[in-house]
Amino acid sequence: MNLERVQKIAEAVLYEGYMLYPYRASAVKNQQRWNFGVLCPRSYSESQNGSESWSMQTECLLQGNPSAHLDVKIRFLQIVNRSVGKLIRPLRELTEGTVPECELVDSLNFGGQTFIPWQEAAEREVVVESLNAMEAPFHHCLSFDFPSSKEFEPLRAEDGLIAGVVLREWEKLSGSVDIDGKFCTEGVVKVIVRIYNFTSYQPSQHLSRADALPHSLVSAHTILGLEGGQFISMLDPPAQFKDLIEACRNLGTWPVLVGDEGDRSTMLSSPIILYDYPQIAPESPGGLFDGTEIDEILSLRILTMTDEEKREMRQSDQRARQILERTENMPPEQFMKLHGAMREMRSLNRTTIEEAR
Repeated sequence: MNLERVQKIAEAVLYEGYMLYPYRASAVKNQQRWNFGVLCPRSYSESQNGSESWSMQTECLLQGNPSAHLDVKIRFLQIVNRSVGKLIRPLRELTEGTVPECELVDSLNFGGQTFIPWQEAAEREVVVESLNAMEAPFHHCLSFDFPSSKEFEPLRAEDGLIAGVVLREWEKLSGSVDIDGKFCTEGVVKVIVRIYNFTSYQPSQHLSRADALPHSLVSAHTILGLEGGQFISMLDPPAQFKDLIEACRNLGTWPVLVGDEGDRSTMLSSPIILYDYPQIAPESPGGLFDGTEIDEILSLRILTMTDEEKREMRQSDQRARQILERTENMPPEQFMKLHGAMREMRSLNRTTIEEAR
């Protein structure tokens, strides 16, 4: 298995829609982030009559020898609310475990840098390893908790005293991962992975989706790895397995084969529609998170921003700052690689032409 290729695809899924062009906190588009793979608390989902999901289900088929082992990894982002505070009284150092007295403000300037409120994200994962894949039926349930917390980043004035803080805080998240294996036919097992968000949350008629998001799993997806066996493609299964594939029920996600072409040891179940063996374009200099991923157009648009717009982009987020710096420093030959790239040149044989007719 090409772990590097799998990791790149998984990272692209994790951060798809993390922020949108023009990558500024004030932009209307960036008021509607976090659109993929969102699992809200069950209580909020029920208050919305199920229009917002609180669970996700993956079903796929595998073949294996008697000693085949299955690993399941759940990955998602947790929203981290970033706010900026001006200290009531400047301090030489922050005391660990003590909340400094401060007034929350819209922005603070220190050392030529402007700090503003924003929503960042922390990566979370839950792992279940070495399940005996062929001992069906089997059931495994793992509950998880990520506790609430907050941290303070000191902002020092020219005299060296701490005059402000960047406050990052996140809510408690609770949920579970349920994994079931069901015997289908000789040597074939159906694997079912369900992700649930059981976070305690009390919605009211005045609360919106934006209020529920800090209590949600964002960009949730599942990676399944198999040793001693192979997954069966959900998109192009052998004829004898088509009925079994059609009976699989995937909710809010869809599993595809990932890795090197022909390798069937890894499945990525993604909330974004993908084909088997998705790849990051070799010409792409890095993630743009926008959902369109038209690298050339987005890169050129970034370069046309005014100095003020670029300044705000730098302030929004470290990832936005990296996009700007990478784009501004991109050599001309790299831009040329982004222009007019052709994909998937395949020869047509007579049979293919006849089928097309």
